[in-house]
Amino acid sequence: MTARQPPPRRIVVSRTDRIGDVVLSLPVAGALRRAYPGAELCFLGRRYVRDVIDACEHVDRFVAWPDEAPSRREAAAIVRAIGADAIVHVFPRERIAWGAWRAGVARRIGTSRRWYHWFACNERVRLSRKRSALHEAELNLRMAAPLLAGREWSIAESHGLYGLTRAAPLPARWSAVIDARRFNLVVSPLTGGTDPAWPLDQWRAFIDALDGERFRVFVAGSAAEGATLRPWLDALPRHATDITGQTLAELMAFIRASDGFVAASTGPLHIAAALGARALGLYPASSTGVPARWRPIGARAELLTAPEGEPAAGGVRHAVAGIAVRDVLRVVERWAASAAER
Repeated sequence: MTARQPPPRRIVVSRTDRIGDVVLSLPVAGALRRAYPGAELCFLGRRYVRDVIDACEHVDRFVAWPDEAPSRREAAAIVRAIGADAIVHVFPRERIAWGAWRAGVARRIGTSRRWYHWFACNERVRLSRKRSALHEAELNLRMAAPLLAGREWSIAESHGLYGLTRAAPLPARWSAVIDARRFNLVVSPLTGGTDPAWPLDQWRAFIDALDGERFRVFVAGSAAEGATLRPWLDALPRHATDITGQTLAELMAFIRASDGFVAASTGPLHIAAALGARALGLYPASSTGVPARWRPIGARAELLTAPEGEPAAGGVRHAVAGIAVRDVLRVVERWAASAAER
């Protein structure tokens, strides 16, 4: 920010894609809150991420971006109604960029890697996500650099910037299934098809290997994922419970009430890490670059990666199969031992 520009009074953080991407953008809101404690922070995102944004203490207002792409005039009207004087295009969307330009937002910050930002944005950050070795959370924070006096936040520092402190309380019908005598573990087997997933037969072997006297397992996922998993869910042992179909607010509350979370690279995994839960991510080999860019970031987050050079039919998308069941068990047993000591 130059000496001629007053501090912004209302800032928009724009990220209109998947849940995990949005969670890893929350540190931007945390950093802006520290830099401008008196400003109103708005988050522009898809309707289905609203529960996550509502739980973030740094965000004052959520603005829903339509599921169907609006016209340029409609896009400008959406942005104009916010009344912002600064917008950070954390991830570029052409229609939003032109909407902010048409709406007359004073400071319009975007990456220099998109041609339309050279016309629609008046502050551009030189940043290439595809060629960067940085984590997604670091890349997001760098997009806000013009508003942060150029400060760069480390991954360790970003732990304290999530701000997911306003998670709703767990409804009674869900709290009733938590067993205080056992280690309550939440797993999320599916990934929506866009990220490498651990095979269902390995998930089943893992759940079977957990002692039902000491562990209670909860299988999470969307309602659609629950329908897809129905035959598999019905065949699980008695210490496993289906909780698919929860709202995001319910899932966040459930994760907070449970003892641990295991999944491949998914939005719920990043939510668990951001909440400070014990979170284990299952990722392809480090050489793929996926763990470096998308590993879970949290005070108690961990990850396992498939062995280097592990052959994987289907490429990176299926490379998580190289992670052994015994290795996942080892982590979860360690968690349970630590919890029992306390």
